[in-house]
Amino acid sequence: MRAEAELGTAGDNGTKYRARVRAKVPPHRSLLVRLLATSVMIAVCSVAATAWLAARTTSSAIQQEQGQLLSSDTEIYDTLVGYAAVHPDWNGVAPTLRRLAERTGRRITLTTQSRRTIAASAARTGSALPARASAVVDPLHTDPALLPDVGANRIDPRAVGPYKLTAAERETLRGLADKLLACLGDRKGVASLLVGPSGRPSIKLADSALDGVAWDRGCGLAALGFTVPTERKPLSQLNAMVNDCLRSQRLEPVKFGIDFVIGYGGPPAQTCLDTARRDQLTPYVAPAALLFVATPTGSPTAPAFHFTSANTGRIAGVAGLVLLITVAVTVVVGTRLVRPLRALADAARRPVEEHQRVPVTTNDEIGYLAAAFNDLTERRERMEGQRKAMVSDVAHELRTPLSTIRSWLEAVQDGIATSDQALVDSLLEEALLLQHIVDDLQDLAEADAGQLRIHPEPLFVRDLLDHVATAHLGRAETAGVTLTTRTDGDPELSGDPVRLRQVIGNLVSNAIRHTPPGGTVTLRAHRTADHVTIEVADTGTGIPAEDLPRVFDRFWRAEKSRSRRTGGSGLGLAIVRRLTEAHGGTVTVTSTVGAGTVFTVRLPA
Repeated sequence: MRAEAELGTAGDNGTKYRARVRAKVPPHRSLLVRLLATSVMIAVCSVAATAWLAARTTSSAIQQEQGQLLSSDTEIYDTLVGYAAVHPDWNGVAPTLRRLAERTGRRITLTTQSRRTIAASAARTGSALPARASAVVDPLHTDPALLPDVGANRIDPRAVGPYKLTAAERETLRGLADKLLACLGDRKGVASLLVGPSGRPSIKLADSALDGVAWDRGCGLAALGFTVPTERKPLSQLNAMVNDCLRSQRLEPVKFGIDFVIGYGGPPAQTCLDTARRDQLTPYVAPAALLFVATPTGSPTAPAFHFTSANTGRIAGVAGLVLLITVAVTVVVGTRLVRPLRALADAARRPVEEHQRVPVTTNDEIGYLAAAFNDLTERRERMEGQRKAMVSDVAHELRTPLSTIRSWLEAVQDGIATSDQALVDSLLEEALLLQHIVDDLQDLAEADAGQLRIHPEPLFVRDLLDHVATAHLGRAETAGVTLTTRTDGDPELSGDPVRLRQVIGNLVSNAIRHTPPGGTVTLRAHRTADHVTIEVADTGTGIPAEDLPRVFDRFWRAEKSRSRRTGGSGLGLAIVRRLTEAHGGTVTVTSTVGAGTVFTVRLPA
């Protein structure tokens, strides 16, 4: 198996190594997976941070915009309700609408319940009113969502109707209120003066004052509760209306003052009071109207909001921070990934003689690339050593016959030797040896360049072995070696007969050379399922186990003396391997020192 491993080509080794790298890289260590995971993580974090910031900022901006819209809608509604509370009709409301439109940037339209236009802040441009009104302006039935401080009866306090005091009555009550405040002045912050829409003043006690009696101390706060002439008649009428309502329900009559507070009677009494007040105030307030609030273009939807400069700055700041973090993470990850690649590039640029190694620091594709680079460096060292050894071997092999030829020719030229038939035969033998070495080198060069021509044809293995045995029979007899052939059946294969005879001939010649007299060399052949196996076995001296991996190296000989008489040129087995591989086969060797050697050639059937 060691010999087979040595026979693999560089391309096969590279393919096997790449397959081994792909198989050994676990998914969580894969550089591609890590790059994808890092990119996805950065993208997710960036998108999440940006989405979170945009959502927060947008929500805040929407809330601000909605608050501004609600504030402007409340202002419009409150102003118009206040106008309706003090005017018996809507005549003259147009200037108020225009002022509100200029201040809020909205388009305001008032219509009757039948949607007939009462007044508008701007001339209509042909767009129809929305299907639904923004609100109903009625001071006697206010919207608690827009005016939450009105109270449970939903009657706007500005709607005073017949209860509006005259100037003289206001002056009188104001003087009395000032005297009461002066009486309570020894405790600052205890009371404050309030003036209602009707012009009636009242004193509001601070939270620290539990009730008016506790802080009266003889000041007479109840004096402000008396009615003035303007109030007596409508108040008497209101009491009568309330009691008529209660009597229709068979309930006890009630009596209340100008504060419109009923101390007893329960919800029915309060309901009768609210109804009576609306009936009494109806002639003094404007009739209910529909309010339409829209954008300046007439759209019923709220105008599109825009980010404030602060919100825009926050978005830009966080986006910049996310970008900075993304760039930083990318730089860190990229630097860690590129560092071993730079080490590989630096090592690759160094001179061949330095044979630089790269440390393997990761267990991913880059780590395997570094390991492959180190393996390539080692193989390059070996190839460089083999190249130098081959140059030395070629020079040695060629020097000997050339030196012999030159020395004899110089001897003949100087008259020292005679040019006879024996000298010519000797020089011819040296020239043939040179030709043989050159031919072998040419065959190897063509095989290395992929230009070795093979001309396959059908042939029988038995005829091939008999032909080779016949060609080497004389040499075997001269060496005292028995040469035999044995074939199981008559297997057939497709191959170049000349090249295959060269393969088997080199193996037979090598076996005869290393088999002592009295030994045997046997050629065997048999057919398997898809291969034809040819064996050349001898009973020679054998090859040590440590030398078996090198028997197919060029110019290698088991004899350290490098004697051509016993070791040949050292190219025969290298040619055997190349020619066998050219036929798609393999050649292996097994040997036992002192017992013999077996070379096995396997060729496709």
